[in-house]
Amino acid sequence: MTFFFVDCEGRGGCPSVGQLSEFGIVTDTSETFHGVLFESVPDKDNPAIPRLGRRVASDLDVATAADAFITKHSKGRAILVSDNPAYDFMWMADLFWRTLGRNPFGHSGRRIADFYAGLVGDWSETQKWKSLRVTEHDHNPVHDALGNLEAWRRLMAGERP
Repeated sequence: MTFFFVDCEGRGGCPSVGQLSEFGIVTDTSETFHGVLFESVPDKDNPAIPRLGRRVASDLDVATAADAFITKHSKGRAILVSDNPAYDFMWMADLFWRTLGRNPFGHSGRRIADFYAGLVGDWSETQKWKSLRVTEHDHNPVHDALGNLEAWRRLMAGERP
Protein backbone atom coordinates (compact mmCIF):
# COMPACT_ATOMS: atom_id res chain seq x y z
CA MET A 1 0.00 0.00 0.00
CA THR A 2 1.04 3.63 -0.48
CA PHE A 3 0.23 6.50 1.83
CA PHE A 4 -0.84 9.75 0.21
CA PHE A 5 -0.90 12.78 2.49
CA VAL A 6 -3.78 15.01 1.41
CA ASP A 7 -4.93 18.49 2.32
CA CYS A 8 -7.92 20.27 0.79
CA GLU A 9 -8.94 23.90 0.79
CA GLY A 10 -12.62 24.50 0.27
CA ARG A 11 -15.29 27.08 0.89
CA GLY A 12 -18.57 25.90 2.40
CA GLY A 13 -19.46 23.19 4.86
CA CYS A 14 -19.39 20.28 2.42
CA PRO A 15 -19.22 19.60 -1.31
CA SER A 16 -22.98 19.84 -1.88
CA VAL A 17 -23.11 23.45 -0.62
CA GLY A 18 -19.52 24.58 -1.10
CA GLN A 19 -16.63 24.64 -3.51
CA LEU A 20 -13.26 22.89 -3.47
CA SER A 21 -10.67 25.48 -4.47
CA GLU A 22 -7.46 23.42 -4.42
CA PHE A 23 -5.79 20.42 -2.86
CA GLY A 24 -2.36 18.97 -2.31
CA ILE A 25 -1.29 15.35 -2.47
CA VAL A 26 2.13 14.26 -1.22
CA THR A 27 3.36 10.69 -1.48
CA ASP A 28 5.18 8.99 1.37
CA THR A 29 8.31 9.50 -0.78
CA SER A 30 7.69 13.29 -1.02
CA GLU A 31 6.40 13.49 -4.61
CA THR A 32 3.85 16.31 -4.82
CA PHE A 33 0.71 17.15 -6.76
CA HIS A 34 -1.12 20.47 -6.55
CA GLY A 35 -4.68 20.39 -7.85
CA VAL A 36 -5.84 23.96 -8.47
CA LEU A 37 -9.44 24.57 -9.49
CA PHE A 38 -9.73 28.26 -8.54
CA GLU A 39 -7.33 31.06 -7.83
CA SER A 40 -7.68 31.65 -4.10
CA VAL A 41 -6.14 33.28 -1.05
CA PRO A 42 -6.82 32.60 2.64
CA ASP A 43 -9.55 34.85 4.05
CA LYS A 44 -7.96 37.47 6.32
CA ASP A 45 -10.62 36.88 9.00
CA ASN A 46 -10.31 33.07 8.91
CA PRO A 47 -7.28 31.74 6.99
CA ALA A 48 -8.81 28.24 6.91
CA ILE A 49 -11.45 29.53 4.47
CA PRO A 50 -10.25 30.49 0.98
CA ARG A 51 -11.49 33.53 -0.86
CA LEU A 52 -12.16 32.33 -4.39
CA GLY A 53 -11.06 34.07 -7.56
CA ARG A 54 -11.45 32.91 -11.13
CA ARG A 55 -11.70 29.25 -12.09
CA VAL A 56 -8.43 28.01 -13.60
CA ALA A 57 -9.22 24.36 -14.41
CA SER A 58 -12.21 22.06 -14.74
CA ASP A 59 -13.01 19.47 -12.11
CA LEU A 60 -12.58 16.70 -14.70
CA ASP A 61 -9.15 17.90 -15.82
CA VAL A 62 -7.83 18.21 -12.27
CA ALA A 63 -9.35 14.88 -11.14
CA THR A 64 -7.89 13.11 -14.18
CA ALA A 65 -4.42 14.54 -13.49
CA ALA A 66 -4.66 13.68 -9.77
CA ASP A 67 -5.78 10.14 -10.58
CA ALA A 68 -2.82 9.71 -12.95
CA PHE A 69 -0.47 10.98 -10.21
CA ILE A 70 -1.95 8.53 -7.67
CA THR A 71 -1.78 5.64 -10.15
CA LYS A 72 1.83 6.45 -11.07
CA HIS A 73 2.97 6.50 -7.44
CA SER A 74 0.82 3.69 -5.99
CA LYS A 75 2.35 0.45 -4.88
CA GLY A 76 -0.87 -1.40 -4.24
CA ARG A 77 -3.73 0.22 -2.38
CA ALA A 78 -3.75 4.05 -2.22
CA ILE A 79 -4.42 5.25 1.35
CA LEU A 80 -5.47 8.84 2.04
CA VAL A 81 -3.81 10.24 5.19
CA SER A 82 -4.80 13.60 6.63
CA ASP A 83 -4.92 15.66 9.79
CA ASN A 84 -8.69 15.80 9.20
CA PRO A 85 -9.89 13.05 6.86
CA ALA A 86 -13.53 13.78 7.67
CA TYR A 87 -13.02 17.05 5.80
CA ASP A 88 -10.37 16.19 3.23
CA PHE A 89 -11.79 12.79 2.27
CA MET A 90 -15.28 14.15 1.55
CA TRP A 91 -13.91 16.73 -0.88
CA MET A 92 -11.70 14.20 -2.66
CA ALA A 93 -14.42 11.54 -2.80
CA ASP A 94 -16.89 14.05 -4.21
CA LEU A 95 -14.44 15.26 -6.86
CA PHE A 96 -13.44 11.78 -7.99
CA TRP A 97 -16.90 10.20 -7.92
CA ARG A 98 -18.54 13.10 -9.81
CA THR A 99 -15.88 13.25 -12.50
CA LEU A 100 -14.41 9.74 -12.82
CA GLY A 101 -17.14 7.54 -11.36
CA ARG A 102 -14.74 6.09 -8.77
CA ASN A 103 -12.41 7.13 -5.98
CA PRO A 104 -8.77 5.94 -6.13
CA PHE A 105 -8.66 6.18 -2.31
CA GLY A 106 -11.53 3.73 -1.88
CA HIS A 107 -13.90 4.40 1.01
CA SER A 108 -11.71 5.37 3.96
CA GLY A 109 -8.85 7.52 5.17
CA ARG A 110 -6.42 7.60 8.07
CA ARG A 111 -6.15 10.36 10.67
CA ILE A 112 -2.69 11.26 11.95
CA ALA A 113 -4.05 12.44 15.31
CA ASP A 114 -5.66 9.07 16.00
CA PHE A 115 -2.39 7.33 15.16
CA TYR A 116 -0.55 9.66 17.55
CA ALA A 117 -3.14 9.18 20.30
CA GLY A 118 -2.64 5.42 20.03
CA LEU A 119 1.13 5.78 20.14
CA VAL A 120 1.03 7.78 23.37
CA GLY A 121 -1.85 5.77 24.87
CA ASP A 122 -4.16 8.77 25.35
CA TRP A 123 -7.24 8.91 23.13
CA SER A 124 -7.74 12.61 23.96
CA GLU A 125 -4.22 13.62 22.84
CA THR A 126 -4.79 14.89 19.31
CA GLN A 127 -2.76 18.07 18.86
CA LYS A 128 0.83 17.73 20.11
CA TRP A 129 1.96 15.78 17.03
CA LYS A 130 1.53 18.98 14.98
CA SER A 131 4.66 20.41 16.62
CA LEU A 132 6.64 17.83 14.61
CA ARG A 133 5.80 19.56 11.32
CA VAL A 134 8.79 21.27 9.69
CA THR A 135 7.02 23.00 6.79
CA GLU A 136 4.89 25.88 8.02
CA HIS A 137 1.12 25.27 8.05
CA ASP A 138 0.07 28.19 5.82
CA HIS A 139 -3.08 26.87 4.07
CA ASN A 140 -1.22 26.13 0.88
CA PRO A 141 -2.44 22.53 0.61
CA VAL A 142 0.87 21.15 -0.69
CA HIS A 143 2.78 22.79 2.19
CA ASP A 144 0.22 21.55 4.72
CA ALA A 145 0.34 17.99 3.36
CA LEU A 146 4.18 18.10 3.38
CA GLY A 147 4.13 19.21 7.02
CA ASN A 148 1.87 16.30 7.89
CA LEU A 149 4.19 13.87 6.10
CA GLU A 150 7.17 15.32 8.02
CA ALA A 151 5.38 14.88 11.35
CA TRP A 152 4.33 11.32 10.44
CA ARG A 153 7.90 10.41 9.49
CA ARG A 154 9.17 11.74 12.81
CA LEU A 155 6.49 9.76 14.68
CA MET A 156 7.43 6.63 12.73
CA ALA A 157 11.08 7.20 13.72
CA GLY A 158 10.05 7.16 17.40
CA GLU A 159 10.02 10.87 18.09
CA ARG A 160 7.34 12.20 20.45
CA PRO A 161 6.66 15.85 21.29
